Amino acid sequence: MAKHQFQTEIGQLLKLMTHSLYSNKEIFIRELVSNASDAIDKFNYISLTDEKFKSQEWSGKVTIALDEKDGTITIADNGIGMNEEDLMNHLGTIAKSGTKSFIESLTGDAKKDSNLIGQFGVGFYSVFMVADHVDVITKKAGEAQAYKFSTDGTGEYDLNPVTKEEQGTIIYIRLKEDEKEFLRKYRVQEVIRKYSNHIAYPIFIKFTETETVGEGEDAVKEEVTKVEQVNAATALWTLSKSDIKDEEYVEFYKSLSHGDAEPLVHLHNKVEGSQEFTTLFYIPKKAPMDMYRADYQPGVKLYVKRVFITDDDKELLPTYLRFVRGIIDSEDLPLNVSREILQENRILANIKQNSVKKILQTIKKLEGEERDIFTTEYNKVIKEGIYTDYANKELLLDIVRYKSSSEAGMVSLEDYTSRGDTEKKEIYYIAGQSEKVLRNSPLLEAYKKAGIEVLIMDDKELDEIVTPMIGSYKEWSFKDITTIEAPESKSAEEKEEITKEFKSLTDKIKEVLGDEVKEVKISTRLTTSPSCVLKDSSDPMASMAAMFAQMGQEMPEIPLILEINPDHEMIKKLNTLSDESLFADTAWVLLDAAKLSEGLEPKDKAAFAGRIAALATKAL
Repeated sequence: MAKHQFQTEIGQLLKLMTHSLYSNKEIFIRELVSNASDAIDKFNYISLTDEKFKSQEWSGKVTIALDEKDGTITIADNGIGMNEEDLMNHLGTIAKSGTKSFIESLTGDAKKDSNLIGQFGVGFYSVFMVADHVDVITKKAGEAQAYKFSTDGTGEYDLNPVTKEEQGTIIYIRLKEDEKEFLRKYRVQEVIRKYSNHIAYPIFIKFTETETVGEGEDAVKEEVTKVEQVNAATALWTLSKSDIKDEEYVEFYKSLSHGDAEPLVHLHNKVEGSQEFTTLFYIPKKAPMDMYRADYQPGVKLYVKRVFITDDDKELLPTYLRFVRGIIDSEDLPLNVSREILQENRILANIKQNSVKKILQTIKKLEGEERDIFTTEYNKVIKEGIYTDYANKELLLDIVRYKSSSEAGMVSLEDYTSRGDTEKKEIYYIAGQSEKVLRNSPLLEAYKKAGIEVLIMDDKELDEIVTPMIGSYKEWSFKDITTIEAPESKSAEEKEEITKEFKSLTDKIKEVLGDEVKEVKISTRLTTSPSCVLKDSSDPMASMAAMFAQMGQEMPEIPLILEINPDHEMIKKLNTLSDESLFADTAWVLLDAAKLSEGLEPKDKAAFAGRIAALATKAL
């Protein structure tokens, strides 16, 4: 027998399963039936498009056999089947990035990990919540050799060639002693009708019943094997919305997502006319674990006239909607449509355009808790959409939310403009890495004093690229407060007079700091802080910063301007200070402290600490 070790991460997953962290054990039936349905979908497609299989008489089905005497449940399908490589890739190792993300999220805390399993989809491995041994016997369509995969889920598996006449997969599950409830017909039937009623292929239960045969003294009890179909076998999305209950939508989503969480919202749409297609989309309550991975798994399946075509095409929806789960079913695409044709197909382009509009309009209408959940999970990817999807920019700008300098929670641009100056029509913002740093930035002081709301944008990598290219929202222009003059609290005459009064001080500070700053000038934006720093927005490199960030390259160093607050006691005293050494230390501290206020680091931390110590000693 050929023995193999499970990949380390799979070993961890199996350990969780065998310790029954997942309280809802019945979902192993849903998971295995869903896998069987996917396998039938794949063969259904090639049976209609591949000349080798067109002549084969075939009808997809799933059969669940219950054997109370043997203590086993068997789930069989006549789908595409697996070969040796498939078995090793899909059962022995982690094949999808989402699984890796799940494993990386495990904490070792049983309760927390159990909740994580509920968010993730455990697929085949869920069987080990109820089984102490599993055999998978499978034969891939068009291949001669069948294989048997056997494991007790404790770290290794056997994989050997065997004989099997028909294509497809049979999973023999030997149940644990305390899990024999799943050998009862009514229990399995209940699970199928709850989770898998709208699997598009018939699901049969094969079971044994004791019946009385004959009458009177000749009557004898015999065990009779029976087979019954237990599901509706109608694709849910093909039904009228009025005929579908909310709980049916929810259970279909659970089957589709291989998870146990309810969706945030669903939208079911049928389009008739020059083109006919049906879509059923779901937005998960929790963002997929692989959402920010380059190798994310798309969540939308494409069907043509109820025939499954693909579930791994990232072109079906824009990248920024990669969290959406669901179905697209077209009446007009050809069955043998290739991946290359899909990318350029006008019919699919129209379906995609229609689908995006419907999804965004649904999101825009979210309110209350649903709105808050969406913002928490997906605000970042909506910002990606603003940058990449110009056609839907206005809708996306209605959806996106930002933190505010004056309002609690997250605010919309519509909310902001309703409170703003309708003559100036300007949306003020400050962008950076840390919300705490931004909220405490000296650059906000003048805006707070003037009662002007500023948006706090702390998704630095996104906001610094996306926001400058937005341009405007309903005629309101975006203004980065680090690149514009602050609200004036002094008249032009007062400003000119103060600048003259402190000219020798600003010149002297510039002389001390040298090339560390481009300019030192009097500030009108500060009210409580002694100093602040700004990047020189007129520098050519400043306009190129977003481009560098977009390419993933380190941004060039942009010269800083140091502004000092003439009303601050520290600046007034510095203006009359004659001690050259103390003056130099204070000038450097003004610069380094201002840098720290903006989340920047002093160039020489040791020197900064030394100067602070020297100033403190002098003060004491």
